[in-house]
Amino acid sequence: MSSPSRSGAFSEQVDRRLEKFSESISFDHRLVLQDINGSIAHARMLAAQELLTEEEAAAICRELEIIGGQIQSGEIPLRIELEDIHMHVEQTLIDRLGDVGRKLHTGRSRNDQISTDFRLWIRESIDRVDLLLLELQQAFVGRCTADFPVILPAYTHTQRAQPVLAPHYWLAYCEKLERDRERLRDCRRRVNRSPLGGAAVAGTSLNIDRHATARVLGFEEVMANSLDTSSDRDFVLETAFCLTTIMLHLSTWAEEWILWSTTEFDFIELPHAFCTGSSIMPQKVNPDTIELIRGKAARVIGNLQQGIVLVKGLPLAYNRDLQEDKQPLFDSFETVEACLELAIPVVAGSRLKTDSIAARLEDGYLDATTLMEYLIKRGMPQRQAHHAVGSLVRSAMTAKLQLRQLPLTEFQQLDPQIDAGIYEVLGTENAVRAFLSYGSTAPGQVQQQIDEWKKSLGLP
Repeated sequence: MSSPSRSGAFSEQVDRRLEKFSESISFDHRLVLQDINGSIAHARMLAAQELLTEEEAAAICRELEIIGGQIQSGEIPLRIELEDIHMHVEQTLIDRLGDVGRKLHTGRSRNDQISTDFRLWIRESIDRVDLLLLELQQAFVGRCTADFPVILPAYTHTQRAQPVLAPHYWLAYCEKLERDRERLRDCRRRVNRSPLGGAAVAGTSLNIDRHATARVLGFEEVMANSLDTSSDRDFVLETAFCLTTIMLHLSTWAEEWILWSTTEFDFIELPHAFCTGSSIMPQKVNPDTIELIRGKAARVIGNLQQGIVLVKGLPLAYNRDLQEDKQPLFDSFETVEACLELAIPVVAGSRLKTDSIAARLEDGYLDATTLMEYLIKRGMPQRQAHHAVGSLVRSAMTAKLQLRQLPLTEFQQLDPQIDAGIYEVLGTENAVRAFLSYGSTAPGQVQQQIDEWKKSLGLP
């Protein structure tokens, strides 16, 4: 059977090897519902524009609904000679309705059709990912009240830096995830533009109504240039970038909790339902779930890179290269959704090892910056205070003492007027209480942020 997409201009049947090489039905079959919905909207518009009769449009729409279900159920087999999901739907329609079925493709091309299908699919997938990101935010915020008293060392350069409340850590990830959601929402606006009716490359001489199909399909806008309509894959790249950023944030979180779960850190116990063992070492409880999340970030990054390379040298307008845009994005969505579905219970079900954290919390002079700021408040220039506290840290290290264990006379060498009140800013608990600035780990600031997050996320 000749491919239905080939016109009478061809002198030979398509080579079977080319059919196998060029088919996309093996992966674009997942767009069947989007293709059906787009075709129904198109048929009704054709009837409204008197390019189909009402009876023809009704028969087409009725049969399309049936065909969609049968393709999904496997009742209609997938055939490589039909190339893609569009031709499977259309050829089945023709087989059942004859010339009436042949009228459906009036005023459109597979070029605008696939862009329409893909945009509808991406729009739905973005909404699913956004909901999962919301649930992950809820999991982080859900920890905040119980973990509020816990102080953790915050790190820069993987070295202990300053003390922070545990919920301050959790809310940092909420902020990152919120930006991910904002990017997705903004991306969705550009995805949600209708290419349907842009046709192959130049539009059509038929009196179609592109705005009507856009309204029916829930698009916010109609793409204004037929050349752009046929060639645009910005929406694919932008979506892939948004998914990549999500995975970068998940990978950062996973890396941190992998380290925290080691004997060396001993900060957190991961839920055993999401850990695995060793085939030879019976004591091992390995953080395989979050290691895989960290690892799967690589494939999503690679998918973005593949998309960028795919389009970087294409002239206007449509080129068959663009058939290769779908599999990477399908994979990225599947990967991101799977990772988020696992991250949610891991975050909710993990336990901070408070005794272990507290046992070493004073290591690393986490209160040094607060001491410096105490001296600044007394009138000492910042650079002078920075140097002075560094000297005190050296003395404490030599004596194997904490800053709060140094005698008052050590501090009075900097300023004879310093009294015992200096000890009120020393030690991690005092250092945390000393913070004041908006967005800091000050307990009042953190509580205010928790309350705001609970309200925005719909938590009690």
